[in-house]
Amino acid sequence: MAASVVEVNVNCNDEIVRPVANFSPSLWGDQFIKYTSDTQVKEEYSKAIEVLKNEVRSMLTAAGSEMVESMNLIDTIERLGISYHFESEIEDKLERFFSLNTNYEDEAYDLYTVSLHFRLFRQHGHRISSEILSKFKDDNGKFQEALKSDARGLLSLYEAAHLRIHGEDILEEGLAFATANLKSMAPNLGSPLRQQVVHALVQPLHSGNPRIEARNFISSYEEHESKNETLLRFAKLDYNLLQMLHKEELHEISRWWKELDLVAKLPYARDRAVECFFWAMGVYHEPQYSRARIMLTKTIVMTSIIDDTYDAYGTIEELNAFTEAFERWDISEIDRLPNYIKPFYRALLELYEHFEEELAQEGRSYAVYYAKEALKELVRSYHVEAKWFIEGYLPPFTEYLNNALITCTYCYHTTTSLLGTESAKREEFEWLRQKPKMLVAGLTICRVIDDIATYEVEKERGQIATGIECYMKENRVTKEEAVNKLFEMATNAWKDINEGCLRPSSYSRDVLIRILNLERIIDVTYKNNEDGYTRPEKVLKPHIVALFVNPIEI
Repeated sequence: MAASVVEVNVNCNDEIVRPVANFSPSLWGDQFIKYTSDTQVKEEYSKAIEVLKNEVRSMLTAAGSEMVESMNLIDTIERLGISYHFESEIEDKLERFFSLNTNYEDEAYDLYTVSLHFRLFRQHGHRISSEILSKFKDDNGKFQEALKSDARGLLSLYEAAHLRIHGEDILEEGLAFATANLKSMAPNLGSPLRQQVVHALVQPLHSGNPRIEARNFISSYEEHESKNETLLRFAKLDYNLLQMLHKEELHEISRWWKELDLVAKLPYARDRAVECFFWAMGVYHEPQYSRARIMLTKTIVMTSIIDDTYDAYGTIEELNAFTEAFERWDISEIDRLPNYIKPFYRALLELYEHFEEELAQEGRSYAVYYAKEALKELVRSYHVEAKWFIEGYLPPFTEYLNNALITCTYCYHTTTSLLGTESAKREEFEWLRQKPKMLVAGLTICRVIDDIATYEVEKERGQIATGIECYMKENRVTKEEAVNKLFEMATNAWKDINEGCLRPSSYSRDVLIRILNLERIIDVTYKNNEDGYTRPEKVLKPHIVALFVNPIEI
């Protein structure tokens, strides 16, 4: 059990025993506060990128280029992380190719090519049928024996299968077939294909963070015999230039966080400002989302403190007052709060005042209203969980889940991810408020994967109202069976996410991609059932170093 802290309540002279978790300190110190960007290098990179961008655009729009060649080029550009420069050109190409209704029965289209085209069309929302893969089955309905030695084709099938929706049995079978054969052949493959297979088996492309995957693919692409030097140089320069922008944003966030000095005032809370920025960067890494990233990071940092206050420190009387203060959202409520939380409450209200002032200039102050309402809902649900913990109540699984889908924080953070996005209008906020199927799928993934990763630690702390405990008791099953059920729920929710990203959609694809990217961060952060946010040393630190510390060697 985590160590408890005993405090004296000066108002009533009673001892308060607080069930405090012992969280590790920040790994980063003042590292990002000290960062200063090199203006000369930025200018040199920017000029070189503009030249290369024109060359790559010419490749993309070249008249007469064949579909197979163009699709391979689009895939390479996307995997190198530079497709955001060519969104309209890529969309135009894919629209045109999709309208061709290509006959994939032609033997010229091998497993690699058909799977790649399926994946690219699905990634961009086109409803291409998975039945185009049926040509690779034998008379018994099994995938052909000859395919077992086609490593490149199997890898392409494996990646494509992760975009499956409900009812696509051929992709379920294809995933199992590809996974089994890739695992057995991986040790005997040559480089760089071996590294690509090993990486994919741990981290499928579709559920990976695009920026991390781009960094990994750049290293892999460099080893390709048929690599395009223009694309490779462009990708490296662009990666480093964008990293400079991310470092500037981290500098701003780190300085803001240090000036608030909440770490000293709230020593029970996790100090994870850099990890929160990593989370926001996973939602959108492109330069046009700079303001949105900063705003989202600040809301995640503040949510983390609220979470720790309810989960690991506050007494029920204090949390009652805190919850009511959130509902009223008024600085005059500060006098009713315990002293330790007053600086935080003031800082939170001031942060939202700043948001409101900034967005009012764009006629978007309504966005702040939706963010506040989502935060109030989150706090109410935290309050329910805290009372369960204090009372030792183990709810039925459905009751637990209804509340826990909110406390996973993704309803709130999907909303706040749109605060700094000018294209997000009132309709999108209203849509999220109605909790559409795609959002609920996202909440489900976040909740159950978090529950699996944090189960043992929560159990040590005496927390009984967890998803696994609730499911075990209600269904009289073992822990392993409960975990398998939660993984099954996540897998089904991913199919809902994939379905939600397909056209036609009444809502902006920009919003749909935010939901998708939030789930990708969950997949990365809780990889191998590790809580990478609470304990970032093993899971997140290597990613943060690669993304925000070390540039790529040019």
